[in-house]
Amino acid sequence: MKLYTFFRSSASYRVRIALNLKGLSSEQAPIHLRRGGGEQFTAAYKAVNPQALVPALEDGGRVLTQSLAIVEYLDEKYPQPPLLPSDPADRALVRSMALVIACEVHPIQNLRVLNHVKKEYNQTDDQVNRWAQHWIALGLSALEQLIVAQRKRGTFCFGATPTLADICLVPQLGNARRYGCDLSQYPTILSIEKNCLALAAFANAAPEKQPDAE
Repeated sequence: MKLYTFFRSSASYRVRIALNLKGLSSEQAPIHLRRGGGEQFTAAYKAVNPQALVPALEDGGRVLTQSLAIVEYLDEKYPQPPLLPSDPADRALVRSMALVIACEVHPIQNLRVLNHVKKEYNQTDDQVNRWAQHWIALGLSALEQLIVAQRKRGTFCFGATPTLADICLVPQLGNARRYGCDLSQYPTILSIEKNCLALAAFANAAPEKQPDAE
């Protein structure tokens, strides 16, 4: 397997965590999202992923894109340890937690969106940061409530083992800190993050541990 990744990309971070949880190795192909206007826009990389986004995963002659699709592919191909519960309703709950981040928060504070907001609407760095803080806070507040309310509370987002929800949560908290969000109002989320980062699979996937880290 070859993983096209960028050390600071939270979507790539998700896939790195999943690979580690599954005990899978991959060749890393760094794609620098800032250097030279963005290596993701080169013809060579757009031939891999026409969206010009990371991550992308090459496996068995096929290229997969979109981090959650990649994680679920890995979970189906390598079912142990499972990243989703066996019960259909529980699976839907875990997916809903993951999608709060992957669909409702991450796209609005992604680099290309923030750059567009800054350029097209003549916004300062401080204004752009406050935009990101607003949407991150809405998502994390909802997620905190979802976790507290669900019936299988444990040391992770759902139960006693990491799931797709945790895989999305930890990278997003890195984004939140980068934009200066106050996380003190999310004690359950912070406790889960601590439990996740105590695991090598999460710790070794962190941006600062990657070969392309700066």
